[in-house]
Amino acid sequence: MLRVVGLWPPDNCDTREAIKSKIRLLYNFMTMFFILTIPILISLIRVWGDMTLMIENMQFSIPFVNTTFKISVIWYKQADLLPLINMIERDWMKPKMKEERDVMLRHARIIRAIAMCGMFGAVFAIIVISGFPSLGLQLRQVTNLTDSGKPLPIPSYYLHDVSKSPQYELSFLAQVFAMIACGCFYTAIDHFLGLLVLHVCGQLENLYLRLSRMEKYSNINAALEYNVQDHVRIIRSVEIIDVTFNWMLLILVLYFGVLFCLQAFLIVKVINEKGQISLTQLIWYVAATVYVLMHMCIYCAVGEILVIQSEKIHQAAYEYSWYNKEPKVAKNLMLIMLRANKPLYITAGKTFPMTMSTFCNVSYLRYKECIIMIFQTFHCALTRIIREVCVSDFDKT
Repeated sequence: MLRVVGLWPPDNCDTREAIKSKIRLLYNFMTMFFILTIPILISLIRVWGDMTLMIENMQFSIPFVNTTFKISVIWYKQADLLPLINMIERDWMKPKMKEERDVMLRHARIIRAIAMCGMFGAVFAIIVISGFPSLGLQLRQVTNLTDSGKPLPIPSYYLHDVSKSPQYELSFLAQVFAMIACGCFYTAIDHFLGLLVLHVCGQLENLYLRLSRMEKYSNINAALEYNVQDHVRIIRSVEIIDVTFNWMLLILVLYFGVLFCLQAFLIVKVINEKGQISLTQLIWYVAATVYVLMHMCIYCAVGEILVIQSEKIHQAAYEYSWYNKEPKVAKNLMLIMLRANKPLYITAGKTFPMTMSTFCNVSYLRYKECIIMIFQTFHCALTRIIREVCVSDFDKT
């Protein structure tokens, strides 16, 4: 997916392929930026002051702005990511035991399944956003402020009149193509992070297997030297991943918190509406909330697996019978013990590790506090509206 949109780090040896990749990236980025991001931000300015319309706009505008930020980070860090990709290729090509290959295949199948589910979710969202309005099923409020004439899939404001034909049809198709590019960017970058971390987890698991079977090697010094070098290589890979993605993860944590609160507000609004509940809007808001939480869970889940595998290295080094070996062997084993003493993490802005504990104990509480604040704000706003209506009726009387 990253190669299709031009964001896959190109090989510097092939100049022509690198130029083609940059052209694809520039085309897809400009399409998404000028067809979706800028028009939807202008639409947000037009509806400023109406809380409901603003929140409905931000559930689209915030993901687009976030995708723009993610593209900028990956593009800026392409030179740092290329050695990691080459490392993955070398790991698959070098000779290995059947058990080590099975471990790598298992982790590769996991990220492949996650990527397929994520891509299916993005395609489903694009179909729903573009197809439901054509069937007369609206996922948002359509007013003169958000749409001029016929409603488009994304609430946008363009300089040309989109209510006439063929401007409307061309604008509709342009938004669909831009959403496809945005979906590829949004999901592929997340899955690329998962690919890198899970591959490192597979290498840590293979290192654990080799350390737990040190007694079977005839030349212990050579095997220990190879394992120490492999451990240092893995630690450096994790450091590169953390340096590349830590600020992006911090922004994503804030982004998920804000978007989760906005979706919760819209769900409460639909449920509390007088009369018949809009079942289409309710299902859409709930599905979008679950999709957001699933992406957040991916970051924390791969981070948790990384911590578990790194702690197993520490356990294998201490369980090895170093006290029965020569002092030189025991001294060399201390290199792994000292480096494995501290678990490996991917962090959000060098602030806190991305683990399931963080997801359950910190993020959930923050989201809960934000939801309570939204409920309180909604209750205060509703009370104020009722008071204003009552006062106006009293004045008329």
